[in-house]
Amino acid sequence: MDSSGSWSPSSWKSKSIAQDVEYPDQEKLAKVLSKLHTLPDLVTPSEIERLRFQLSLVQRNEAFLLHAGDCAESFDACTNENVSAKIGLILSVSLILIWGARLPIVRIGRIAGQYAKPRSSKMEKVGDREVLSFRGDNVNGLDIDDRTPDPERLLRAYFHSATTLNHVRGLLTSGFASLHQPRDWSLSHVRSPSLKNEFEEIVESLTDALDFSRTIGQESGPSFELGGARSTVGEVDFYTSHEGLMLPYEQALTRLCPVPKSNTDALGASNLNEQKAYYNTSAHFIWIGDRTRQIDGGHVEYFRGIRNPIGIKVGPSMKSEELVRLLDIVNPDKAYGRITLITRYGAGKVEDFLPEHIKAVKTSQHPVIWVCDPMHGNTLTSSTGLKTRHFHTIISELTSCIRVHSECDSRLGGVSLEFTGELNDEGFSVTECLGGSMELSEEELGLRYQSFCDPRLNFEQSLDIAFLISNHYKNERRARVGGTMKEQRDSVLFRELSVRK
Repeated sequence: MDSSGSWSPSSWKSKSIAQDVEYPDQEKLAKVLSKLHTLPDLVTPSEIERLRFQLSLVQRNEAFLLHAGDCAESFDACTNENVSAKIGLILSVSLILIWGARLPIVRIGRIAGQYAKPRSSKMEKVGDREVLSFRGDNVNGLDIDDRTPDPERLLRAYFHSATTLNHVRGLLTSGFASLHQPRDWSLSHVRSPSLKNEFEEIVESLTDALDFSRTIGQESGPSFELGGARSTVGEVDFYTSHEGLMLPYEQALTRLCPVPKSNTDALGASNLNEQKAYYNTSAHFIWIGDRTRQIDGGHVEYFRGIRNPIGIKVGPSMKSEELVRLLDIVNPDKAYGRITLITRYGAGKVEDFLPEHIKAVKTSQHPVIWVCDPMHGNTLTSSTGLKTRHFHTIISELTSCIRVHSECDSRLGGVSLEFTGELNDEGFSVTECLGGSMELSEEELGLRYQSFCDPRLNFEQSLDIAFLISNHYKNERRARVGGTMKEQRDSVLFRELSVRK
C-alpha cells in the first residue's frame, strides 16, 4: 500500500471523482449499496492470487496475456448462446496463440461486469432532443426516455454478472475447453476458406500430438497454473475483468480477507506484513481508464488499496513522469503480477509516445506487463454515420508496438481486443469493423451492426489477428535458433500486413 496516507475502501470519497454518476434518489442508492455489501463474493481471493501469479509469469516472458471481450456488455445479451460464443472465441484465439508462441496464455475476459462506459460529455443529442448520455446498462437505459440513473441497475448488474460467471464456470468444468474438441468452439460461420484451413491445420496437428501423448501415457499433467491442479488438456483458468468506473459499486464489493499464504509465497511476497488484505470481489482484474487516471483523483485512490492485479490505460496524453508517479502510488513495493499497462495511442502515434514511456518505466524499475490495445485509438465514423474501425489500422498499431518494444529491448506481453462471437438470428457474425480476410466493406456495415457502444471485431476478424500474432511469434522462435534480429522484425506478422487488410 502507498505510504502517502491511510487507506480505506471509502477513502476515495475525499478526492475528486471523474465520470461520476449523479443519482437523484440518494436514499435508494444507499439501500442498494447496503444490499450489495451483504451479497456473496463473485470471485475469491485464491482466484485473484492465482491470477497475480500467472501475470508475474507474463512479466517474466513465460506466458502471454489475452485480454478480450465486449466493449460494454448489455443485460439483454446475457444468454446461453452469447456467453458460450464469447468463451468459444476466446478459447479459439488462445489456442492459435499457444500454437505459434509456445507459451501458456493467461485469459482475461471483458465479461461478467463490463456494464458501464465513460463518456466524453454528460449530455448527448438524440434526434431533436438533448438527453443524459447513455452510460451503460448498470447506470441508465439506451432508450432516450430511460436516461435517469437508477441505483436498482447496480443490483441487476451484480446478478447478471453472477449468472454469466456461473455459466462460464459451468462451461469450463464440463469439458467445453477440452483440447480434444476445439471444433466445437464453432467455425461454421467463417466464410474465408483460407482461415478455416489454417485453423483445421492446427487442430489436426494438435490431435496427432494428443494421440501420441495418450499413447505414451503423458497426456495429462500439471499445467502452469499455480498449484498445478488442472489438466493441461481438459480445463483452463479463465478470469473476469471490467473497468473499475463505478466506485460506489466497487466499494460495496470490496472485502477484507485473509491472504492465502501459499499464493503469497509463490509470488515471492512471503514478507507481506498483513495477514489480511482488501480484495475487490466483483472481478479478478479491474482497470483504470484513460479518463479516470488522475494522480489526485478518486479512482487512483481506490485502486492503490486493493490487492487485485490492476490495469492502467495509457494514452497519448500520459506524460512519462506522470506514469512513473502513478506506478509509485499504486505499486510502491514494485510487486510482480500487480500492474498491467494497456497502451492505446492510435496507429500513427505509437512511435511518438511508446519509446519514452518504456524508457521511463525501465528507469523506475517498476515491473509491468506491456499490453497493446489497438482498438480504442483507431475509431472513426463511416460515411453512413456508424462508428467503426479498420482492420488495417488495428494491425498497424499492433505491429508498431511489437517493433518498438523490440527496438527498446522490451517485450509486448499481451493484447487487449474488443471482439465478439455473437451471431444474429440468421447465424451470421456482426459487421462492425472494416476489412480483414473477409474484406468487409463500408456498404456492409449496416447488415449486422449490433453494438450499442464501440465497434467490435467479429469471429473471423478476431481469428485473423490471432493468426498474425501467432505467426509472428512462431517466426521469432525460429529466428532465435539461427536467424538475425532483422529476420525477427521481418516476421510473418509484418509481411502479411500488406495482404490482410
